[in-house]
Amino acid sequence: MAGINDGDFALKLIPYGFDTVTLGGFNVDEKTIDAGYKIIQRGRAEFNIPLNQVYQYIEKESLKIKEYDDNIKVSVNLRSTQTKNIIDISKIPSVDIVEINCHCRQEELQNISCGQAMLKRPDLKDYIKEISSKSKSEVSVKMRGNVDGVNNLEIAQLIEDAGADYLHLDAMKNGVFKADLDLVKDISENTNIYLIGNNSIDSLEKAREMLNAGADGFSIARAAINGKMDFNLKDL
Repeated sequence: MAGINDGDFALKLIPYGFDTVTLGGFNVDEKTIDAGYKIIQRGRAEFNIPLNQVYQYIEKESLKIKEYDDNIKVSVNLRSTQTKNIIDISKIPSVDIVEINCHCRQEELQNISCGQAMLKRPDLKDYIKEISSKSKSEVSVKMRGNVDGVNNLEIAQLIEDAGADYLHLDAMKNGVFKADLDLVKDISENTNIYLIGNNSIDSLEKAREMLNAGADGFSIARAAINGKMDFNLKDL
């Protein structure tokens, strides 16, 4: 949830039982920052941080979490057309996971082969492999499921083969307002990567359904958009 997920927002949610929080998404190279500015111009919430300040901003926001509870893992969701800045951010001591954004569907990002358009990049495996081999943090890839022209399972296996530690799957299916649990099951049964399931989890029942479909963990966003939830993960 770009423009929302900062350190203060995450601190409101940790007491509900989260063991990992994701900050961002952050635009971390010139092309994505320019795309983010265009997104803001049409009224969408977005972090608008200059390139020469984004490293320090991520360090400051991630430190808020670590100072509150050092046992909470901090992931940062990053949009970049190049690998270098993601690798540099992985060196921040308070960052546990760098997450490559292959997920956002804003036209401005797709036009520069970023967001979900990354899933169609012919060099995607090399891109992930370079980050995985040089990162000082764990590496996650967040992908949108069921993108036209993309073979979900082939991409999931590519992400695993490239050395990522986590696959964060938005199990979205066009026209269906619930998680595509068949997709979760298919990827779970045909990969060994740690699979984080996402989409439409707004209750403990739906969280259990995600785990029963084969996800190793799950993430929650929209149900927490106001910085509070109607259920507690400690009751799971």
